[in-house]
Amino acid sequence: MSRRGLALFGVMCVIWGIPYLLIRVAVRELTPAFLVFARTGFAALLLLPLAARRGELRVLLPRWRSLVLFAIAEIAVPWLLLSRAELRLTSSLTGLLVAAVPLVGAVVTAAAGSADRLDGRSWLGLLVGIFGVAALVGLDFGRVGVVPLLEVCVVVVGYATGPMILSRRLSGLPSLGIVAASLTLTAVAYAPVAAVQVPAHVRLDVILSVAGLAVICTALAFLLFFDLIAEVGPVRATVITYVNPAVAAVLGVTALGERFTPGMGLGFALVLGGSVLATRRSTPRDPAAPVVEAAPG
Repeated sequence: MSRRGLALFGVMCVIWGIPYLLIRVAVRELTPAFLVFARTGFAALLLLPLAARRGELRVLLPRWRSLVLFAIAEIAVPWLLLSRAELRLTSSLTGLLVAAVPLVGAVVTAAAGSADRLDGRSWLGLLVGIFGVAALVGLDFGRVGVVPLLEVCVVVVGYATGPMILSRRLSGLPSLGIVAASLTLTAVAYAPVAAVQVPAHVRLDVILSVAGLAVICTALAFLLFFDLIAEVGPVRATVITYVNPAVAAVLGVTALGERFTPGMGLGFALVLGGSVLATRRSTPRDPAAPVVEAAPG
């Protein structure tokens, strides 16, 4: 992996480890549907004018079906179900389940015959990462229900499918336009439901959580994620989900008073080691392989 790829990988590991905490704070007063609307709507307001000024929206029209499919798989459905699940699941357990994204993505990639398949060392890294996450956050299914677990499973499938849609169906299109349009479509879709779920009173910490989700974890994060996909490929880009639970665990200890255990320390080391193995490419990328073209600037 190049230095730029490593830098993007590190930043995304942190940025997308934060939402678990912010979502958990926000759903204390906001319904999941309203939270998705607020998050996507605010982020769309930031990105849509910039994308329009750059002329990056009109070029999306010929592939509008693929754009809608991406918005559904990566944003609309996963974010709603993730918010619903965190009403009953801890952020640590949610992170553990979402860490299965790279494995699902690898299976989808292999089934589709992509040139970006994982070799034996990468598969070993994925398995090491899974064991690391298990040691990091622990697991207690006895305290949760089947429904929230199934909701997170759907989230995992969506997150694994989204990058493949980008790589295969939206390759060559400006990333800023794709992000802005996808967020706008999701916000419009949730607007009718959110209109009847407006909370009467919202605490400051909830407002700040929504702002953080929209600005840092959505608007900025998606732009960086597109760059990461273009740099390392769709499957390896999803390996950030191995480190996200580590960030969520640290936030849980510092912000929520959760207990830090030796297993968490061992798990964090395994997570990092597995991520390195899984993201190392033994052969150069095929120049003809489709990747997402990042927007300039």
